[in-house]
Amino acid sequence: MATSSNPAFSNDMFAGYEQVYGTSRSAGTTMTVQGTIGKTFALLGILSATAIFAWTAESNGQLQPVVLPAAGIGGFILAMITIFKPNLSPWTAPIYAAFEGVFLGALSFLIEHSLAKQYPGIAIQAVSMTVGTLFVMLFLYATRMIQVTDRLRSGIVAATGALCLVYLISFVAQLFGASIPFINNPTPIGIGFSVLVVGLAAFNLLLDFDFIERGAQSDAPKYMEWYGAFGLILTLVWLYLEILRLLQKLQSRD
Repeated sequence: MATSSNPAFSNDMFAGYEQVYGTSRSAGTTMTVQGTIGKTFALLGILSATAIFAWTAESNGQLQPVVLPAAGIGGFILAMITIFKPNLSPWTAPIYAAFEGVFLGALSFLIEHSLAKQYPGIAIQAVSMTVGTLFVMLFLYATRMIQVTDRLRSGIVAATGALCLVYLISFVAQLFGASIPFINNPTPIGIGFSVLVVGLAAFNLLLDFDFIERGAQSDAPKYMEWYGAFGLILTLVWLYLEILRLLQKLQSRD
């Protein structure tokens, strides 16, 4: 099985399930695409509810400053636990979604209202574009207008790995007081970089859809529906943050 650039979908995650389950496939005991879709919407519901809560609390001055970093760190820890222990995903995935909702809600409010430059409406624009991108990529995948071939997988994985390296270098540079200008600056190069990253995140959704479909075909255990939904949420969170960064750059040029 080909690998995915999503860290939740590691190489050969579903390998061997066909041999284990044989002909005893049952919708009640094995992973299905429909079940994964349902659980994805459940996680999105949790994330949306906690995001609205955090946004409202922040707007009323009721959210302590420590909540934002705590939610980010908590979400990261839960993501790592889920990745290394997929059988725990029915419990860790909903909690992860709740933490990410608080983090995204608080961060979005701070970007839109509390920084030196105001960005009115940027959060709802980012949400709309994220949802729109999700359904467009799902349509392209379902209709096979874009087919996930080994060559496409390899290209997306390589590009995502290169991007991670760029972000890692940027993080290390910031520790020494330096920076990579095009990552955050609203220059034409910076905006072009963000457009490419948003596009890369969108194409990662295709890999996620493909991985979930093949996992269902491999008769993976039922808990993998939660794991598949969790992996898809990871990509959507990344996509939302990159769209938010892109819109922030565009509005900074006005």
